[in-house]
Amino acid sequence: MTDSLKRLMRLDCCAVSDAMDKLGLPGGISGLTQSSTTRRIAGRVVTYRLVPADQAPPRSGPPRHLGTTAIEAAQPGDIIVVEQRTGIDAGSWGGILSLGAKVRRVAGVIVDGPVRDIDEARAYDFPVYARALTARTARGRVVEAFTNQPVTIGEVVVSPGDYAIADASGVVFVTAADIERVLDAAEMIAGREAAMAKALLAGTPISQVMNADYEHMLR
Repeated sequence: MTDSLKRLMRLDCCAVSDAMDKLGLPGGISGLTQSSTTRRIAGRVVTYRLVPADQAPPRSGPPRHLGTTAIEAAQPGDIIVVEQRTGIDAGSWGGILSLGAKVRRVAGVIVDGPVRDIDEARAYDFPVYARALTARTARGRVVEAFTNQPVTIGEVVVSPGDYAIADASGVVFVTAADIERVLDAAEMIAGREAAMAKALLAGTPISQVMNADYEHMLR
């Protein structure tokens, strides 16, 4: 595990999102719900994108089920990120994929779109973050367009090898080029908030703790 990933895993989404705001970077995504476990995840990104079945790209060789290429490409600790923005109510991730990813020691999956078999993901203790839940199969509805190319999640373009962190507050993506300065800013923010909490517990009035310095912390 790299030092950058170790540092990221010690933070939460709010501190990283605040750091992105401070640096004028996009990356925070709302509405991707912690659907299976309550565990925060952080890792490098492996991606795939789904399209309507009638837009399937030409392929040679035997068919492969969506997500399987990404799982086999993932290293332990990676996060699989899925774009399913077709508007079709069809699962882009399911129970067998959750088990296959857990066996591979994937950290979790983040899906901009519907997922299914969420009870199975809970039974496997496999973290799933998703836009929606469904019982409807992908078969005959959506297909994989590609693996490990840039995808769009919310309003953010996410590339393979980027960093992701997700918890109950939301999801944040950080490019590999920006990770060090984002971590520096996020650690500063987290440190200041820890000091504020300590002051509150010591009896300092909250109006003094959350003063002008706090309001201007992201400038």
